[in-house]
Amino acid sequence: MKLYFSPGACSLAPHIALHEAGLQFDAIKTNTRERSTSDGSDFLAVNPKGYVPALLLDSGESLTECPAILHYIADRKPASGLLPPAGGMEYYRVLEWLAFIATELHKGLGPIFRPGTPEELKASTRERIAGRLSWVASQIEGREFAVGNHFTIADAYLYVVAGWLRLAGLDPERWPALRDYHARIGQRPAVKAARQAEGLPG
Repeated sequence: MKLYFSPGACSLAPHIALHEAGLQFDAIKTNTRERSTSDGSDFLAVNPKGYVPALLLDSGESLTECPAILHYIADRKPASGLLPPAGGMEYYRVLEWLAFIATELHKGLGPIFRPGTPEELKASTRERIAGRLSWVASQIEGREFAVGNHFTIADAYLYVVAGWLRLAGLDPERWPALRDYHARIGQRPAVKAARQAEGLPG
């Protein structure tokens, strides 16, 4: 497998999950603006949408979209606990978190990072996201993980998006539970390994 990533982007979540699962893969650094890759491959042939993450499978097929890739990785190693068994409520809670993170947090932050966004829209976006983050903080208060007693793919995704707050002009100190969660998850060996591979600070 090959994971196409951009340092610190949402592709960091499947990068973490691959390390957690102990799967063999190659990490291909990708510049989505220039459509260039560290191995010289044609990124648009892997993902015509033009953004990361993209997972090129050994079969030659590619898989895109962060939640789908995370689910695929978890299914490759059920014993890892990255996704609870299908049918139980914890399984659906992880899917619920993935949907929330993808739509309300990840895409919700989009206007702040988009060049040319008016400051008024950035301010209203921060206000809306702050409300979502308050909900997140209330859910993880006193908990080690987002769902159950084990690290799941929901934690990989939430960790990455929580790491964008300062860049988005949001002070993590407003949400101590989320700040502490992010610091705690950041100590996991798989997280450190993925960050090191992407050239991110420890």
